[in-house]
Amino acid sequence: MEELDFSKWQDILLAYATTVGVKLLAAVAFWVIGRWLIGVAGRAVSGSLARQKVDPTVMRYIGGVLTVTLNILLVIGILGYFGVQTTTFAALIAAAGVAIGMAWSGLLANFAAGAFLIVLRPFKVDDFVTVGGTTGTVKEIGLFATTVNTPDNVLTMVGNNKIFGDTIQNFTANPYRRVDLKAQLAGSADHRAAISLLKTKLAAIPNVVKSPEPEVDILEFTALGPVLAVRPYCHNNHYWQVYFDTQRLIREGLAEAGFPAPMPAQTVLLQNVGTNA
Repeated sequence: MEELDFSKWQDILLAYATTVGVKLLAAVAFWVIGRWLIGVAGRAVSGSLARQKVDPTVMRYIGGVLTVTLNILLVIGILGYFGVQTTTFAALIAAAGVAIGMAWSGLLANFAAGAFLIVLRPFKVDDFVTVGGTTGTVKEIGLFATTVNTPDNVLTMVGNNKIFGDTIQNFTANPYRRVDLKAQLAGSADHRAAISLLKTKLAAIPNVVKSPEPEVDILEFTALGPVLAVRPYCHNNHYWQVYFDTQRLIREGLAEAGFPAPMPAQTVLLQNVGTNA
């Protein structure tokens, strides 16, 4: 009788283990095949958007949203295969979403701000910008953060909410930008001759645009003499080249033309004080 009972339980356990094993193998197969299909779908969507010449920023954003959504559906499908009620699971996800939303309000705010950045498009990938206090070239606009490569080659991630809630400067949006520099003249220097000289030589600097013309004029006065505003215009890609070339021009051009170097001067008044005998 005991042997019969043991054999019966052995058969039940074997049948249960076989059923569970088959389901586990099926779940693994579903996961592997599902992930492969998600990759295929992602590449297909990216290829379709690329053929339509969609902006790379929009392509990355859509690809990220699609991948996350399909992975969630895949997990729900696998759980449903194991008999888990998906309606209950959806309710749990909703409840967890509320809790996570309260705890991760900043993260969700970054997600919402990222959506607005994609829609409003104040900048795009490869633009040179100042966002959230960081200046550099935009490499990627992600779901939660934007990646910026700074001029000193530091990859920096800035939260989308910080970007959207702060001032955004896009230096690439306009066809040219102005280089703002100053030239200090001596009080005895002929400012008219200096202005004419700098205007002529600025036009010869490579990549300085013809229109608008470079601006040179008196900006202010100091104890040393008049200060000239020196302002050539150029494309953003040539900003630093024009900046440094103009600095050299101010130093070398004025010196070669014989303009005196500005030197601090003081007037000393001597007064004889008589002494009473």
